[in-house]
Amino acid sequence: MSFVQTLGHTLLASMFISGGSSTFINPDGRATKVEQAGIPLARQAVIVNGATMVVAGTALAVGFLPKLAALALLGTLIPTTVVGHPYWQETTPQGRAGQQIHFNKNVAMIGGLLLVLLEK
Repeated sequence: MSFVQTLGHTLLASMFISGGSSTFINPDGRATKVEQAGIPLARQAVIVNGATMVVAGTALAVGFLPKLAALALLGTLIPTTVVGHPYWQETTPQGRAGQQIHFNKNVAMIGGLLLVLLEK
């Protein structure tokens, strides 16, 4: 793997490691949103999601099975994006703008993970 690929993987993974560890350690705030979305065992789902992000993010960062890590991260990021940042439900312009930024950031990260899947 080239230096640029390694750097790209590490930078992409950093968001998952950071966000996942925060979620794993402090799941309650996110669990409320997940519960409101109708997902059963919300707190446990949030903890598993955070742990998966840390493990798969670390694997991506160190180059261990990067495609499998990217798939796992896609599996966590897609529901996180839809449940965690529903900007279309926001009633204030500030709330909508803030959630839309996070939604778009996650969509960009999905794009980065898709690129990892295309690497040779």
